Amino acid sequence: MERRSFLKKATVAVGAGAIAAPAIVNAQAQVRWRLASSFPKALDTIFGAADVFAKAVNAMSGGKFTISVHAGGELMPAFGVVDGVQNGTVECAHTAPYYFFGKDETFALGCAIPFGLNSRQMTAWYYDGNGLTLMREFYKNYNIVNFAMGNTGAQMGGWYRKEVNSLEDIKGLKMRIGGFGGKVLERIGGVPQNIPGGEVYQALEKGTIDAAEWVGPYDDLKLGFQKVAPHYYYPGWWEGGPQLELFVNQKAYDALSAENKAIVEAAASHAHIVMQASYDARNPDALKKLVAGGAKLHRFSKPIMEAAFKESQALYSELSAKNANWKKVYTDFAKFRADSNLWFRFTEAGFDDFMQSQKL
Repeated sequence: MERRSFLKKATVAVGAGAIAAPAIVNAQAQVRWRLASSFPKALDTIFGAADVFAKAVNAMSGGKFTISVHAGGELMPAFGVVDGVQNGTVECAHTAPYYFFGKDETFALGCAIPFGLNSRQMTAWYYDGNGLTLMREFYKNYNIVNFAMGNTGAQMGGWYRKEVNSLEDIKGLKMRIGGFGGKVLERIGGVPQNIPGGEVYQALEKGTIDAAEWVGPYDDLKLGFQKVAPHYYYPGWWEGGPQLELFVNQKAYDALSAENKAIVEAAASHAHIVMQASYDARNPDALKKLVAGGAKLHRFSKPIMEAAFKESQALYSELSAKNANWKKVYTDFAKFRADSNLWFRFTEAGFDDFMQSQKL
């Protein structure tokens, strides 16, 4: 009798526990964030990385963590997203860090600097080198936790109304150019203009600027630059591997569960891969269409490249002498670049040089 009574009570207890357990698991609060992008929706590759990220977060959380994505200008200006994240106006943003070198030149090292790292080297520096650690330490000054989230790969050198064959042709040239490229362009005689992507075509069409760079063939075809400036130059020496980043407000990030923090990290890495894959797959056909439509391809002359390289190195030395943040990060960045280029010289460059000379 006592045995039957014990078993009955134990069964009820186990049953109650089985019913209660799911309630505890499902009690996790719904998380809703807003993401401010620096890019227009029309650019489905670069803006699209934020959509890829948000969808991955939603899927991995079973719909418990949702992020609404807003194009540049919807919630705040395209170049206002760092302030928005820092102040907690939005929980996160997707942007090109070099837009904010005016706050501190060190921002550019999280994206691209002239004659810097290519995309694979940038990813290696972040994920297996000291890049992520050093940049996170820097971003703490702005209440930001950062994640690599996309790369365009090496970019083109932009669209010009007239040919630029010599340094003399650069003098006085008004050009829309992002990040540190503008600082070096200025040192070789150009006049840099920092204009959001959605406003570049109008400025070029009206003659407010003489030239403009954006990313490469796929985006440039959409923006229609070839209609108003037919000369298309390469390579974009100021953007060998520009990395986009997810900026997250420190307080919002700290409030996440360990599971949701892991989801953010995994989703950002997924979007990081998807974005460059999209550009690499779509740029070849877009370039063919641009040339068929009248775009004239030109390679920057050696004197222009050499002058830009010389001035970039002088600039970095000057910055290291006056900006402690820059010096700390750039010292590591430069060593990584030297070692990586030595390796790539024998492998990637050698293989690519042969394959690109073949008729396939």
